[in-house]
Amino acid sequence: MRAVVIGAGVIGSSIALELARAGRDVVVVDRAAGAGQGSTSASSAVIRYNFSTLAGVVASWESHFSWRAWSDHLGHDVGALARFERSGLVVLDVDVAPRSTWLPLFDEVGVPYEEWDAHTLAERVPGLDTGRYWPPRRVDDDRFWADATGTLGAIYTPDAGYVTDPQLAARNLAAAAAAEGAEFRFRTVVASIERSDRVEAVVLTDGTRISADVVVNAAGPWSGRVNEMAGVGGDFTIGVRPMRQEVSHVLAPEGGIGPGIADMDLGTYFRGEVGGGLLIGGTEPECDPLPWLDDPDDANPNPTMAVFEAQVTRAARRLPGLVVPNRARGVVGVYDVADDWTPIYDRTDLPGFYVAIGTSGNQFKNAPVVGRLMATLIDRVEAGADHDADPVRHLGVHTGQLIDLAAFSRRRPHNKASSGTVFG
Repeated sequence: MRAVVIGAGVIGSSIALELARAGRDVVVVDRAAGAGQGSTSASSAVIRYNFSTLAGVVASWESHFSWRAWSDHLGHDVGALARFERSGLVVLDVDVAPRSTWLPLFDEVGVPYEEWDAHTLAERVPGLDTGRYWPPRRVDDDRFWADATGTLGAIYTPDAGYVTDPQLAARNLAAAAAAEGAEFRFRTVVASIERSDRVEAVVLTDGTRISADVVVNAAGPWSGRVNEMAGVGGDFTIGVRPMRQEVSHVLAPEGGIGPGIADMDLGTYFRGEVGGGLLIGGTEPECDPLPWLDDPDDANPNPTMAVFEAQVTRAARRLPGLVVPNRARGVVGVYDVADDWTPIYDRTDLPGFYVAIGTSGNQFKNAPVVGRLMATLIDRVEAGADHDADPVRHLGVHTGQLIDLAAFSRRRPHNKASSGTVFG
């Protein structure tokens, strides 16, 4: 049986690897010149475990074992490897997502953590301001500089970290998939999806027709467009939409920062980089406009001084030793954002057409397991399972825990527990 995967980012490449391992004839098409050159290349590649659903925590904890043993996960010699840096992550307390809502999930899954009060936080991360400034403000708002109203504690997860080169991680997965027999066709754009009572083929803009028993939409910010081509989405309760995002790069304060910091209290997150840099992103605080796009191709590819200044100034409020440069430096990407910032990994009402979409900037970390759970879903549904009535569950190979795919259903209720940000 032939499967066509649309998109060769870290998610699409992982799906291609697992489908090829399962014995399918796999063709991957992508508009870019190589694997991981779209949204993946702009990912902060943070590996963390705090999600608002049990399935999200299990998926991230399961995936971290693959990142720790990346060569074993790939199963082939693919040359230079992306590397997982175990730096740990500090999640500062915040009203919108109190620890009481997600620590029980850590307990249930078995994710190790430490609870820190403000004194411990200051000791363990020297140079960090432990002040409570909620809610986040714009940096041009005089209230941004108001005194702290209290102090913050935090949750520390020692096994968290980041992947040094997200694009290389996608290339690693694509190379492993190719070693399993998958074919990658780059610089190719999908023009249409042929269908009858089920999906039949993917047609490219150059007229090439690729017949398919299964098609997987992993097109990232172009996923909505691909769904329209296939005529699916009418029964979705969760929509997806492209959003432009920037991540800033600066020099870390002298001595570095140690663990990564998730700081929704000020609306920022940051982590160290190999070589003494600091990567800074935003958590979509309510005070900032959300840069939605009608067309992902319209995204300005250059970092802007306004966003750079906002992100770095917020980080500097938390790290008083951080210098705010007067020139923007960073990367720009486009997220494929779901309404509740929780992904959709599901079948559709067109038999044979599947989606791995709405990854919302937070699913890079789950890519290893997403490939496996999509392969499980496709195998079960193609064998006759009614996933809508009796949701498929995937058994993690490392943890032995079940991931209930109902949490990622296209027809699910809106995830009200989501923080409404990239930390959904």
